[in-house]
Amino acid sequence: MVRKKRTGPGSPGESSGEASGASGQGSSQRAERAPQQHGGGRGLAPQQHGRGGGQHQGRGGHYQGHGSASHYPGSGPPEYQQRDYQGRGHPGGGPPEYQHRDYQGRGHPGGGPPEYQPRDYQGRGGPRPRGGGVPQPYYGGHRGGSAGRNVPPGPSRTVPELHQAPYVQYQAPVVSPSASGAGSSSQPVSEVSSGQVQQQFQKLAIVDQSSTSQSSQLAPASSKSVRFPLRPGKGTHGDRCVVKANHFFAELPDKDLHQYDVSITPEITSRGVNRAVMAELVRLYRHSQLDGRLPAYDGRKSLYTAGPLPFPSKTFEITLHDEEESLVGGQVAPRRERQFRVVIKFAARADLHHLAMFLAGRQPDAPQEALQVLDIVLRELPTARYSPVGRSFYSPNLGRRQKLGDGLESWRGFYQSIRPTQMGLSLNIDMSSTAFIEPLPVIDFVAQLLSRDISVRPLSDSDRVKIKKALRGVKVEVTHRGNMRRKYRISGLTSQATRELSFPVDDRGTVKTVVQYFLETYGFNIQHTTLPCLQVGNQQRPNYLPMEVCKIVEGQRYSKRLNEKQITALLKVTCQRPQEREKDILQTVHHNAYYEDPYAQEFGIKIDERLASVEARVLPPPRLKYHDSGREKDVLPRIGQWNMMNKKMVNGGRVSHWACINFSRNVQDSAARGFCHELAIMCQISGMDFAPEPVLPPLTARPEHVERALKARYQDAMNIIRPQGRELDLLIVILPDNNGSLYGDLKRICETDLGLVSQCCLTKHVFKMSKQYLANVALKINVKVFDCASTIPSLLCTSVVICFPTF
Repeated sequence: MVRKKRTGPGSPGESSGEASGASGQGSSQRAERAPQQHGGGRGLAPQQHGRGGGQHQGRGGHYQGHGSASHYPGSGPPEYQQRDYQGRGHPGGGPPEYQHRDYQGRGHPGGGPPEYQPRDYQGRGGPRPRGGGVPQPYYGGHRGGSAGRNVPPGPSRTVPELHQAPYVQYQAPVVSPSASGAGSSSQPVSEVSSGQVQQQFQKLAIVDQSSTSQSSQLAPASSKSVRFPLRPGKGTHGDRCVVKANHFFAELPDKDLHQYDVSITPEITSRGVNRAVMAELVRLYRHSQLDGRLPAYDGRKSLYTAGPLPFPSKTFEITLHDEEESLVGGQVAPRRERQFRVVIKFAARADLHHLAMFLAGRQPDAPQEALQVLDIVLRELPTARYSPVGRSFYSPNLGRRQKLGDGLESWRGFYQSIRPTQMGLSLNIDMSSTAFIEPLPVIDFVAQLLSRDISVRPLSDSDRVKIKKALRGVKVEVTHRGNMRRKYRISGLTSQATRELSFPVDDRGTVKTVVQYFLETYGFNIQHTTLPCLQVGNQQRPNYLPMEVCKIVEGQRYSKRLNEKQITALLKVTCQRPQEREKDILQTVHHNAYYEDPYAQEFGIKIDERLASVEARVLPPPRLKYHDSGREKDVLPRIGQWNMMNKKMVNGGRVSHWACINFSRNVQDSAARGFCHELAIMCQISGMDFAPEPVLPPLTARPEHVERALKARYQDAMNIIRPQGRELDLLIVILPDNNGSLYGDLKRICETDLGLVSQCCLTKHVFKMSKQYLANVALKINVKVFDCASTIPSLLCTSVVICFPTF
């Protein structure tokens, strides 16, 4: 950030902060823009018009009306000391012992105790104006140019229309400004230029207290504000309908939210351990030290409460017991105790007033900190109840499990996020699925992984590598000790079979085999003695567990790459019709029971259990114009579909020199040549200037030699056409159906090393060779070499041509 030069004496330079209603001091800063976020979710089934499912995202802008200005009376001269938006300010009053330092080490004069001076998220404490009076609240600034009490309205931007279904009764209430007399009256809307609006936003007012007319002043909503663009207007085309959106209206809480910094020593990177430490702290000290508060924790450095804690800073000592057991010399060692020091320190107050102003249309910036606090509160209970993955939560109780193969299964889950919309605050919920390791006995998991009976023949070296890679880091529980299901984490696999393993059992050097030890100690006779053992615990002092006494613990997400078969199975699970998705979302909301959520109750958040109804329009499809030389010169898509039969591209590209490489073992050279010939003919029929024969005959290569084959074939082709001053225009590649990482490697080499346009085709399509598929591939090739296939002449004026690429 560039710091502007100070122009007045005693100016502390640029600072940031928020107005504090408790101490009566305040400062303002230029709000930094966070990345723009959209507040809409995917639309669900329409209530009418048959198939017309759709989405309505109301991204209307909010703006500041010309209402009254707010200022902070101090004990200085009559002209009042204020800060402008360039960061210039004047020091406030207060005893020197209350002048605190910010995180950059610069001292800023303040007017209250340092523990109650809020800081912003940039870490700089702002100066405070002199005086201890209560800040004057905002008045006016209402949508449509409304003004404060006894203040004439000023110009405002055009009102964006809310697209809410007329029969929806539920309205999300918002928090009004706390000061009395905050009345406003509606006034006619007047159009102004963007320059006038910009001048109005940047205008600074120096106001006398006795003055009855006040100027508008834009206060920064947040240090992480997002200003959404204004909606340019209201559309009229298409058939009107009402759709259901996967949004659930939420009431904005009226609690006084406080933020606290959390420091855990020794520092750990696991959010799960951090949450376990804080959960133990709340369990022990909620009523004795936390004044009965139930805080929400983000798993890192921030803690939020609905009201202040009875201390500005406090240190706690917490003891945690390890969940996993450890083995020493074949014996179970006592669970390790870990000591943590937790320091909770007051940081700031989460201001919900600006969020209420934004939802009411009185402020153009969306305060991201307030939305983040509400999001953390609503994620607290699902984090403890389900398995969190990113911003989603998964559980076997949220839907039927589906087998993906190779010891994996899919779990249903949901994504949730609090969003500001034109219709108020809402909770966006959508369904999702991901892969988890199936809770099987390790013997069964290995059999599924290798797709064979592992008791028939010994494991090969490649089998051992595959098993070790799949099981490393997986948590298992033992089953040979009855109800004592102790848990361990796999660190590796033994190179020897179970019958060959032995270890010392005492200090005298007595050695026993694993088979003998389990028989004598637990009365368990190991059957699969030819299989390796699982190594658990420390790599330097490994301990052995036979595979047949271990079972995989439920709820472990599979984070490695899925193969083609597993991806296909997972996609089948996630693809749903709108009615089915609506049913699952409503069941999820009912299962979550937000009305019983203790964290939502603590913070005063209420979630409606009905889907939001939104007005929408089904737009008519545009007529596409193709080349006049084709048998069909235009087409009107139906249900979003059309084909290229009897049509020619309006601007066909040219491919004069091309080549083909076949990486599929199932495709013979003759089949590859036939496919390339048919594809070249289809490109010509579609309107492209496509050479009928490649520069060189198709080459067959092995997938593991992809880089060498690509570069060698490219050089061979260039040796032929370079003397003519030509370049290779296109490379057609035939891939196996299950190609793993081959596709990504091929694209990387072609695009970054060779600078070559490539088109990949799967083996199954090469064998089918359908006309529709060849036409689609021709469209993709034309986009890559020229970028235009059709136009929409009626959409804009005739002098403008819009090209539709097909990816």
